[in-house]
Amino acid sequence: MIATTSTINELITNQNPFAGHIVVRPQQIWGKSYPDVSSINSHASNAVFDAVEQIRKGKRETVGITITAEKGLGKSHIISRVRHRLETEGHALFIYMGKYDSLNQIKYQFLQAVASSLRAFGSQKVMQWQEIAAALINEAKNCNYTPQQYISNIYPNWLSKYSTKTIDSLTDSVLKIKPDIANPYIIRAILWTLSTAHAHYANYWLSGLEITQTEANALGLPNYKNDDREAEALTNVRQILDIISHYRVPVICFDELDIAEISDTGFTAAQVIANLVKDLYNNLKKGIFLLAMYPETWNEQIRTLPQTEAVVDRLASEQADRQPIALKYLNSDDIVILVSQWLQDFYQEHKQTPPDSLYPFHETKLRELGKSKPTVRSVLKWCADNFAPPLTSDEKILPPPPTPGVIPPPPPHPVKPYFNSELANVEASIDSLMEEQETMGNALWLAFNSLIGETVEGVTIKDIEEIEASAADDGYIDFRIVDKDRKVRIGVTVVQQDGKFIGAALNRLIDYRRFDLTRGCLVRSKKINPGAGLARERLRILLKEKGGEWVGLQSQDIKPLLAIYFVWYNRDSYQVTEEQIFDFIEQKQLAINNPLIREILSDPSGQEPTNLTDDELPIRIPQSVTTTDYVELNL
Repeated sequence: MIATTSTINELITNQNPFAGHIVVRPQQIWGKSYPDVSSINSHASNAVFDAVEQIRKGKRETVGITITAEKGLGKSHIISRVRHRLETEGHALFIYMGKYDSLNQIKYQFLQAVASSLRAFGSQKVMQWQEIAAALINEAKNCNYTPQQYISNIYPNWLSKYSTKTIDSLTDSVLKIKPDIANPYIIRAILWTLSTAHAHYANYWLSGLEITQTEANALGLPNYKNDDREAEALTNVRQILDIISHYRVPVICFDELDIAEISDTGFTAAQVIANLVKDLYNNLKKGIFLLAMYPETWNEQIRTLPQTEAVVDRLASEQADRQPIALKYLNSDDIVILVSQWLQDFYQEHKQTPPDSLYPFHETKLRELGKSKPTVRSVLKWCADNFAPPLTSDEKILPPPPTPGVIPPPPPHPVKPYFNSELANVEASIDSLMEEQETMGNALWLAFNSLIGETVEGVTIKDIEEIEASAADDGYIDFRIVDKDRKVRIGVTVVQQDGKFIGAALNRLIDYRRFDLTRGCLVRSKKINPGAGLARERLRILLKEKGGEWVGLQSQDIKPLLAIYFVWYNRDSYQVTEEQIFDFIEQKQLAINNPLIREILSDPSGQEPTNLTDDELPIRIPQSVTTTDYVELNL
């Protein structure tokens, strides 16, 4: 039944499906994506799908595909399409990297991106790690159980009866069929992901992060040494990718390569990744590399690398001319189909049937847009700006007079739709964001910068300063808050990692003289392990001797700060200014009334927070089994 036009117009007035939705975020790549029209730039996505099929049939081993397009033309939309189709079909495992925080440790960062990607659910609605773990056991034991069966029934029975001897026996069985795996602990950690109680810590270890000795003993895994983390990370990631490739085609995507950061060796992000792909391409048994960048990045950065031809041959191996796949601008038909798809999803969600599929837009106007060959982003921006009920002929001639004594509401703030969109993305991915300590540090930095000149909790903020320190100290203290007379100088650091990292961060945070501080402030949501003696002692010095503070990090407090930080980070794409963003922060009092911000500036209590999460291993340490016991894993 067609709803009345007035009902639909009221919906249009109150809801705008296009507002704030012009930048594809990693959450859309992994989770619910924007409406996609598969025919738009299908030549690019089909190149990936065809490569998967060729590798599955044994016709190819390794393929490199590079997509080039200007900003807003749809590179991330293509990656999102690839991810969701691969998830549905189940023939490949998807790995995504779109952040490059430290180009000098790119191999270690890539290992973390691989581990993080494999934590995402795959076609069997379990973590991709767990799909691989089940496949390893099934091949080794000649079985055919699903990951869900291992997780819910088989593993709990085995572990309750045989404790860690279960994993010992399974690891030995797998290594017999995978003799080329040099590091047996990688197999062991993957197998642990099928245990609900151990999966978190196994994932942590597989990411190259240090776990506590208690956790390491329980899992039977050695802790990493930080002496040569880069070399160790590259060795491990190669083995992980080789293990994956026995059962699925790994599709490895590198997005957001057009950033301005430069490594210590003088290479850009795109050049660093190109060299990494070249190395992996030469050593990977099976897989696809998918890169997305601007045309100028390809021409000015990739084409100027040493051994250019060797790099290009691997980054664009599918193209006969060894050129990237260029995305096309939208034409009139593309725009009509794109807008129709977005509107169809919008009206279905709200259970409304519009007069026509493009309402409230006119097809003629949309087709006119196609004459200028726009980008996807510019079309969605135009739709967001023009999404309103159509005016009647009377309304076009004379707007209704204002009601006496009633002040019309102000127009919506230009930042509002983008903030709401980013806040929804943050809500959907807060668990993973709580582990991204650098991102949270950046969000706090932006919030404090918006308060310069304000007095909060007795501190009149004059400046937010970077910490000038040696390379060894880089990143341990996020920033320094300075008052007008420099009598208050608060060093702030967000630390979610455990092991040596928390001890090292606390060591810098209590060194007031070296870092020109009057107070050190640790921001952290997790307890510090009682067995971490050095970190606990440095914490005692911070709280009891130095007058510092530990502020408990709560997800509800950091969410709005993360959302507005992502708007600020994407301000060019959203076409909003930093001044407008700071004005929105002030209007909504996102910073000045935020409990986390106020707690950092308030007088220290000298006590540990009480609202912390317990990151201890959530099981008892298994009792040893005598070596004469034989574990029969008869499935």
